Amino acid sequence: MINNTNPLLDITYPQNGVIDVSLNNPDKFNAFDDALIAAMTDVFEQVAKEDSIRVLILSAKGKHFSAGADLSWMQRMADYTREQNQQDAMALATMLYKLNHLPQATIAKVQGAAFGGAVGLVSCCDMAIASENASFCLSEVKLGLIPATISPYVIQAMGARASRRYFQTAERFNVTTAHQIGLVDEICDIESLDETVARRCQLILGNGPQAVQKAKALVLDFQHREIDDSVLEDTSDRIAEVRVSEEGQEGLQAFFNKRPANWLSDKE
Repeated sequence: MINNTNPLLDITYPQNGVIDVSLNNPDKFNAFDDALIAAMTDVFEQVAKEDSIRVLILSAKGKHFSAGADLSWMQRMADYTREQNQQDAMALATMLYKLNHLPQATIAKVQGAAFGGAVGLVSCCDMAIASENASFCLSEVKLGLIPATISPYVIQAMGARASRRYFQTAERFNVTTAHQIGLVDEICDIESLDETVARRCQLILGNGPQAVQKAKALVLDFQHREIDDSVLEDTSDRIAEVRVSEEGQEGLQAFFNKRPANWLSDKE
């Protein structure tokens, strides 16, 4: 079990191998502050070490995913020195990095509004499934600020062209646009959101646990590397290692013998 002491973060286990980390402050539209950021960082660090967890769902209670930064936190930041602001921003940057680099598969489950830093949370997840009523906004410039700490992940998720537009206009865009630019990969009606996310989890759980983690690592490790001799050697080494691994051998033998692999045996 993952230890969490912040009541604004609710943790459940909807199915075996899956953890749901849910923002739990619907009265404030799940806005987050420095204390919640610290709690999320701690939870993500725990999850990364937990082999029994294979999928993390990032969700939120209530009508909206998250309004981004809490207003009282923003008021406190306005009185910080430059050094204090840098430390505060680094805490957020660290939390986002932990989420982005979790070895487990991650799914953002989005309903209603996802504004400001919440777009960063969605972008750090491997997949994002959103309801038809979801909407998004990178609103920082309206306040004379910039979406700095979330920008590496948002740019990767929705591309440089769209980021140039929405970083500067701060316009609200709907879930259809979010799907078109790559921020969201599936849209469903609000009533079937839980079921749609559960189906995605089942797809992941049906695959080799170590293979899923190593497949995710391929994207993180190679997305910005030039395809040169070192990449050819590295990718060849990785597949060779997996082929002779216990899981790789089990998967191949199960396929050739037309039987379920051992990671599926408890589901048959």
